[in-house]
Amino acid sequence: LWRLGYCARLLKTNHFRTAASNTSFPAVWMLLAQHSGRVPGLFVVVKKNTFFTMPETVEDKTNPELYLPHPGVRGMTVLNREAFKRTVVVPALKVKKEIVHSVLKSLKQSVLQRPGLKRVVEDPEDEDSRFVILDPQKVPEFSLGESEQQVLKQLSVHPEVSKYQLELTYENFKSEEILRAVLPEGQDVTSGFSRVGHIAHLNLRDHQLPYRHLIGQVIMDKNPGITCVVNKTNIIDSTYRNFEMEVLAGENNLVTKVKENNIAYELDFSKVYWNPRLSTEHGRVVALLKAGDVLFDVFAGIGPFAIPAAKRKCRVFANDLNPESYTWLLHNCKLNKVDSKVKAFNMDGRDFLRGPVREELSKELPLLKEEQRTAFHIVMNLPALAVEFLDVFRHLLVGEPCSPAGLPTVHCYGFSKHSNPARDIQERAEATLGTSLAGRCSTFLVRNVAPNKEMLCLSFQIPADVLYKRPCPDEGEE
Repeated sequence: LWRLGYCARLLKTNHFRTAASNTSFPAVWMLLAQHSGRVPGLFVVVKKNTFFTMPETVEDKTNPELYLPHPGVRGMTVLNREAFKRTVVVPALKVKKEIVHSVLKSLKQSVLQRPGLKRVVEDPEDEDSRFVILDPQKVPEFSLGESEQQVLKQLSVHPEVSKYQLELTYENFKSEEILRAVLPEGQDVTSGFSRVGHIAHLNLRDHQLPYRHLIGQVIMDKNPGITCVVNKTNIIDSTYRNFEMEVLAGENNLVTKVKENNIAYELDFSKVYWNPRLSTEHGRVVALLKAGDVLFDVFAGIGPFAIPAAKRKCRVFANDLNPESYTWLLHNCKLNKVDSKVKAFNMDGRDFLRGPVREELSKELPLLKEEQRTAFHIVMNLPALAVEFLDVFRHLLVGEPCSPAGLPTVHCYGFSKHSNPARDIQERAEATLGTSLAGRCSTFLVRNVAPNKEMLCLSFQIPADVLYKRPCPDEGEE
């Protein structure tokens, strides 16, 4: 339901003026299709081919409940893989091994299709024959339809369907199926996670905590390359944006390497902030920059804006208050060979804006001429607090020569729980700046963070009367 609410709020923000906002609408229809089965003008049939185990050897009678894991695993807190072993009776065709491929091709709609399970198995009593396993949901009464029988007749295969005892083990189940069988009935199942290098990051709810170590082990078992599973145990630290975490399974090694938009980063996940869900947003903003532009990154983290901007031949000033983030920022600049193009700072965001940013703008803006194309961008990616920092721009360059050319563009991130999040973040920014942004800002919906909570980016050029406390001479009556 909250995803559908998200779609509704997304549609309300139709005044978005970024090109990327247009691409949101297919996502809306997809979400509606996934969660309601209907799209205006279309009828979507959502059909899932599922194949579950049974508590004992039993024949399928088209009842999907028969294929759920044994009720005895419900409530398990220490993973016992042996408890998931089951034998199910499934339909199978006995065919000569020379024509197995032809049978698979001809009956592909009826053959069992499930990752990890063989569709063809040996006949222990006849080495010249094989059993082709059929989908018990497609062949519920152990008999084929008329059309399938005609196909088999052409292949000289006897259409009689045999009953085959198929052995299923823990390895044959998906993580969601295992967790749904173990956790209390009717409660949410966690199978999704954020991946940061070799680390899987979960955000478990209270009712899942008693099963956290089992959940961690299942996630690690079912996802090759994951060697450490962690769970957030506290909210993000308001000072440094990192959070406490507990290792649920695997090695206690939280130093990892990630790749985002073809750029490598190394980090200690326990000490710095990194969110893989922001890769698209990082790329979107960096794509706005041209060679020769200047980027001021107020809350730079380990460099997901700063480093790709430097690779685009921009001049970059990057800052972060967290000493660990600053250390990894320097490390990643060297790792990507852009350390000579990035000036890094370890300061409070306000001090960075009033110090290095003001100094650079005071030096560069008066030298710009109308025909020059250098643009100045200020990124403020601290959505919990960034809007509160906008007051720094009020009269930041008071007393300096007023230049209408190259007024900086701010990209300010924020969260909103408002029914109209775009209007909400704009009004909050206007209140902090002390001026109206109507007609001179754009709002981009970055992602849905939680039910009724959106992350947005508000982009605007700082008005001259805010920056200089007066209009610039060439601006007329603005």
